[in-house]
Amino acid sequence: MKLVDELDELLNKSKENIEAAKILFNNKLYNASANRSYYAAFHAAIASMNNANIIKINHTELMSHKSAQAIFVKELILKRKIFSSNIKSYLTDLLRVRNIADYYAKGVSKKIASRQLSKSIEFVERLTEEIER
Repeated sequence: MKLVDELDELLNKSKENIEAAKILFNNKLYNASANRSYYAAFHAAIASMNNANIIKINHTELMSHKSAQAIFVKELILKRKIFSSNIKSYLTDLLRVRNIADYYAKGVSKKIASRQLSKSIEFVERLTEEIER
């Protein structure tokens, strides 16, 4: 499979997760929406790192979420300045809320799930624009 095809597949996964997060949110399934919002951003970050030749797509299964976040910030925000520093904390924040949604009894509120979805949409849109240039 060509890199372009693999990038398209990752971006499609990302967009699919955004749509799923919207549907889940609209059906008051806030924890599940928060989860899908995070994965939408995570897949977009992986696609961006692959697009910049930082990591190979077929090696991402060996990477933890925290290491992917660290590499994304270090390489694409701080070093190469491809993305603005105002999205520096997005992946970390999205993962923190996803962990609450997935592992804590109380879960997330409608307000938090709404913020999660908005942040994920913004993140995915910014990264997709850069990849498609």
